[in-house]
Amino acid sequence: MNRKELNPDASPQAAYGARLRSLREARGWTQEDLGTRTDYSSVHISAVETGRKPPTLRFSRSADRAFGLTGSADSFEREYRQIRHGNLLEGAPEYIKHEGRAAEIRLYEIGIVPGLLQTPEYARVLADSAVRRGSITPEQAEERVSSLAQRQADLERGRIPSILVVMDESCIRRQVGGPKVMKAQLDRLVEFAELPNTVLQVAPFGMGERRPFNLPLYLLTMPDLSVIAYSESQLRGHLERETAAVLPLLAGYHQLQADALPQAASVAVIKEA
Repeated sequence: MNRKELNPDASPQAAYGARLRSLREARGWTQEDLGTRTDYSSVHISAVETGRKPPTLRFSRSADRAFGLTGSADSFEREYRQIRHGNLLEGAPEYIKHEGRAAEIRLYEIGIVPGLLQTPEYARVLADSAVRRGSITPEQAEERVSSLAQRQADLERGRIPSILVVMDESCIRRQVGGPKVMKAQLDRLVEFAELPNTVLQVAPFGMGERRPFNLPLYLLTMPDLSVIAYSESQLRGHLERETAAVLPLLAGYHQLQADALPQAASVAVIKEA
């Protein structure tokens, strides 16, 4: 048998394949054995292990079932998502990693409901629209929706962070997916506002030039009280850790909260919409 030596440091995909082989051999399974347990051929297993074929979400979930890793921190699905994050804007993968550990999350969004508050149907409409425009592939759309659902689920496990959200009024006025999808999304926002660990505010159009930000902004307060900022343009994302750069953003967010509608008034506006 020709056994190809693997270098897990060569790439995330190579590390995935090397771990797959290591776990398989630790159980004394051949590639045929694992293929039987995952409904894939031994040739496919070999190709993933040696990095000749990239893993897919379906394959990763099948491997997790075979190895008993479903839902665990060491799951192949989680590793696959980390690999897929390589297609995200610069800074986004690291932001997502920190988001799951944050003690407090502050969000400001323009135009669309923040991802962490989106219903599956709303998220699906946005993803499918991007496919029709040719911006992403159907597979990337599926991954986008699935990854968002995973991020939402991660925040409900263990120590639940405080989540403070300010949405530009355009988020609730812009119709996405038609009345049925939009009504369910707005109902979800009202439910979110009722949670004990959340604050939801609407920044009305009437704020005009007093609105301090013209792009979405995300601020994470970590358990050690350090603050991380993340923002995106159309083409790139930027993660900022330096205190001198983050503090003005934090001050701007506080001003945004002061000028935005209080939560009760915000919920009233959402219900009216």
